[in-house]
Amino acid sequence: MSEEAKWYVVHTYSGYENKVASNLQKTVENRHFQDLIQQVLVPTETVTEIKDNKQRDVERKLFPGYVFVKMILTDDSWYIVRNIRGCTGFVGPSSKPIPLTDEEVARLGVEKKEIEVSYGVGDSVKIIDGPLEGFVGVVKEVDKEKNHVCVTVSMFGRETPVELELNQAEAIE
Repeated sequence: MSEEAKWYVVHTYSGYENKVASNLQKTVENRHFQDLIQQVLVPTETVTEIKDNKQRDVERKLFPGYVFVKMILTDDSWYIVRNIRGCTGFVGPSSKPIPLTDEEVARLGVEKKEIEVSYGVGDSVKIIDGPLEGFVGVVKEVDKEKNHVCVTVSMFGRETPVELELNQAEAIE
């Protein structure tokens, strides 16, 4: 059994993702299993739909039919998750859950990592990755939640705003 909590994927009936997640969280609280089952997540994204010439922001599930659970796998935690109403089982061969690798967790965006940046608005930065690698610009906006930075770069004699990820730019000393 693992000592460190890992992310596991639980298969649910389609449309029951939020119900399974809330029932699992209630069960964890009632049985005081917060140390074993640490986090339950239904990844969603906000999409703007245009219907009948009206714009609406709709929250859409990224992985319909699946719930992500960060837990330490023991017989008790397995039993609790497996017996939640609407849950059909873990993703993995037969009844053995397989944890997500660190690369899969990062790629799927399940867990947000806090990125420390050494620059702020008005600072000069060098672009270190992407198509504009090597260009130098001035930071106009930093959005840590969305992992974006807006940099104004001089191209062909014009100031052009460029949107980058936080780790694609570094401060110039």
